[in-house]
Amino acid sequence: MEKKMKVVAFNGSARKDGNTAMLIAKVFAPLQAAGVETEMIQLGTEQIRGCVACYQCFENKNKKCNIGEIDMINYYIEKIIRADVLIIASPTYFADVTANMKAFIERCGMVSRANNNLFKRKLGAAIVSVRRAGAIQTFETLNNFFLILEMIVVGSSYWNIGIGRAPGDVLEDQEGLQTMQALGENILWLLNKVK
Repeated sequence: MEKKMKVVAFNGSARKDGNTAMLIAKVFAPLQAAGVETEMIQLGTEQIRGCVACYQCFENKNKKCNIGEIDMINYYIEKIIRADVLIIASPTYFADVTANMKAFIERCGMVSRANNNLFKRKLGAAIVSVRRAGAIQTFETLNNFFLILEMIVVGSSYWNIGIGRAPGDVLEDQEGLQTMQALGENILWLLNKVK
């Protein structure tokens, strides 16, 4: 029996059902229609500690963060290992990703690097929601995570950004929604090429 393709998305927003989640859902739509398994994990209200530079992950090489018992990071790493595609999404906070998303990037990134770039050649896609400015820097932060880990970055018809402040505002950003739809279609196309 052929393994079902899986996409996991991590939402860095403190608003569980806010604009960032809505953009992820828009990307998921063409994937779900094609039978791809999708899962969204909410990081926003979790307590995630940043990397403490203990380098035990490089010593242990066990695909785990040594301080993983303090939060859910090892569970998240397992989710990424089992997925074919990783989506990381963040609203723009002070011209960059949220603190939880940054901690997620640091810890998952170090464990991946310590284990011969554990996420190498998985597909990666970044999504950003923004009220007004700072989205490109946020987008770069997310994409730099994929690039240093030798992942394959999936693009769209424009930068993967949706504009809105209050929950639901991104649903009025027609170009942003079209970009998310195209991103989902491009992920699906590329999944079929690499699998």
